[in-house]
Amino acid sequence: MRIRPLVKSFQPYKVLEGDYRIWLDKNENPFDLPPEIKEEIFEELKRVPFNRYPHITADPLRERIAEFLGLDKENIIVGNGSDELISLILKLFDGDHVVISSPTFGMYGFFAKFEGIDLIDVPLDENFRLQNVEEYAENARALFICSPNNPTGNAQDREKIISVLETGAPVVLDEAYAEFAKGSNVDLISEYDNLIVLRTFSKAFGLAGLRVGYAVGSKEVIDYLHRIKPPFALNSISMKIAELMLDHYDLVKRNIGYIIKERERIYREFKDYAYPSEANFILMKLNAYEFLLEKGIVVRKLGGRLEGHIRVTVGKKEENDELIGALKEFMEGRG
Repeated sequence: MRIRPLVKSFQPYKVLEGDYRIWLDKNENPFDLPPEIKEEIFEELKRVPFNRYPHITADPLRERIAEFLGLDKENIIVGNGSDELISLILKLFDGDHVVISSPTFGMYGFFAKFEGIDLIDVPLDENFRLQNVEEYAENARALFICSPNNPTGNAQDREKIISVLETGAPVVLDEAYAEFAKGSNVDLISEYDNLIVLRTFSKAFGLAGLRVGYAVGSKEVIDYLHRIKPPFALNSISMKIAELMLDHYDLVKRNIGYIIKERERIYREFKDYAYPSEANFILMKLNAYEFLLEKGIVVRKLGGRLEGHIRVTVGKKEENDELIGALKEFMEGRG
């Protein structure tokens, strides 16, 4: 049996497991769906035929997303998580390299490597802003911009995003956390047919367990993506629940407001060590990972340029209270 050497060079993605009290490491929404909405979902699922394949291109959900955004169904493609769509995008375009700006979401580089595409990293500046990525646009298969950026939490300037779009190269703007920010750049797809915006139901909508992502772009690009996308990729259950959550956006908005309020509270407590965030997490220059773990609190430990930093997901108030108390104890012990 011959395994590709490239595959042998990869390591399985691993996450911490164990019996810890508070999990603030994966940028999950802390709110599960309330019982009354779950009951509504269960009633809807009783009418879903499990013996039949879902819609081949998830049109019912595409139509609902298009209505929600004020676009056409043909501007939307739905994926089994945004990760599937990143992989598809790199299969779609021609070009000899991919441009990223670290520190950023690791899956851009993962899929570029798997496709055998050269990876050019134009690191973010000291304020985590994009630098001269336009200089590497020629022959680029895609330029990835994460805004708000994971793991730093800051949104990129709209003028800079437009400057990158003006190169004409394919630009993938990952807005997984846009609902927690001051605004979105989805409207730019009407002006730039080289723009693809990634969105997700995992964060603000609280459906991380269902793996529903979508991309917004020109009708031509979305059509080409559908040509190479595996059929029936999104299961019937995930599709139906995502549709229903769009009908309950009032609840989603309330949860977003709660998370933003708690995010700002945590930031104020540690503003000398924390970076401003427009996401549902905060980056902190505190080497407190092991200390928090001993307290039963799991956060994300970062490395490389962010060695000695942690990324903290905003949880419920009682979870955040414990986090704040533990971090203050850590700082007192350090002093």
